[in-house]
Amino acid sequence: MKFGAIDIGTNAARLLIGEVVNDEKSTWVKKISYTRIPLRLGVEVFSKGSISSKKAEEFKKSMLAFKLIADVFNVKELRACATSAMREADNGKEIREMILAETGIPIEIIDGEVEAEIIFTSFLKIDYDLSKPFIVIDVGGGSTEISIFYRGEKNNSRSFKIGTLRMLKKKVDKDIWDTINEWLQKTLRKDMDYLVFATGGNINKTHKLLGKKGNEPISYKDLKEIYGELKSLSLAKRISKFQLRPDRADVIVPAMQIFLKILKRLDSSEMYVPKVGLSDGMIQQMHQKHLAKKDK
Repeated sequence: MKFGAIDIGTNAARLLIGEVVNDEKSTWVKKISYTRIPLRLGVEVFSKGSISSKKAEEFKKSMLAFKLIADVFNVKELRACATSAMREADNGKEIREMILAETGIPIEIIDGEVEAEIIFTSFLKIDYDLSKPFIVIDVGGGSTEISIFYRGEKNNSRSFKIGTLRMLKKKVDKDIWDTINEWLQKTLRKDMDYLVFATGGNINKTHKLLGKKGNEPISYKDLKEIYGELKSLSLAKRISKFQLRPDRADVIVPAMQIFLKILKRLDSSEMYVPKVGLSDGMIQQMHQKHLAKKDK
C-alpha cells in the first residue's frame, strides 16, 4: 500500500512516495520516489513576514507537480504538512486556502510539538536500543526541536526559534542559546547518560560527507573538523569540493553549528543519525490509520 507525504519546510518542499515494510527485526518506510523542490518559503517569511504572490505561485506549481507524481504512483492517501515558515507567515492561512482551492491538497500547518511527534512515529521503528534515555535533536530551516525520552516514552520536548535559514537571515533572538541552555538544565536528569540522535536533511548529508555507514555515529570531533572546513570555504568552493546543491551548501554550515552547540551543552562526544524525518513519520501514521480501518 503506497502513500504520499508532502513535507513543506522552511528551506524546501519534499514529496516522499513510500510504503511500510516489515521483517522479523524491524519496520521501516521503503522509499519508492523522492522529489525535492528548494521552495525556500522562509527567506521571505523571516525577512518580510509573509509569502509574496510570486512565491505563492511557485508554491502552487510545486503542489500541482507533487499531486501529479502521487497520481502516477496511485497512492492510497496523500498528506501534506507545513512547518515553521507557514506557521509564522502572516498570510499562511490564506495561502493554505488558495492551495486547497487550486490543487485540492489540504495542508496541515503543524506546530513544533506535533512535528516532533510525527518524526518519532517513524523513530520507534529504527534498529537502535531505545530502552536507554535518549535525546532527539531535529534541526530545520526555521526551528529546532529537542525531545527527551525515557524508557521509550517522551518525557519532555520543546521547539526553539532557531534554524538554518533563520540564522542566515539573522533573525534569531540574541538570547536563544540562554533559553535553550536553561531549558536543558531544568529538564535533563543529572544521573542519566543520554544517547543523542540527530535528524534533518543537513545532518543526513553530513553523515554521508564524513563517510559514515549505517548506524555509525558522528563524533563531536569529526563534526567540528568538517564544520571548520566548510565554514572556511566560499559557497562556490563548498559546492564544487563537496558536490553540494546550492540550496544545501549555505544551510549546512549553520545546521552544523546548532548541532555542535547542543552537543557541547549535553557534554556528549557523539550522536547517531537514523535518517528518518517528518515524511517517514507521516507515512507510518497513514499506514497505521488504514490498518485500523481494516480491523473494524
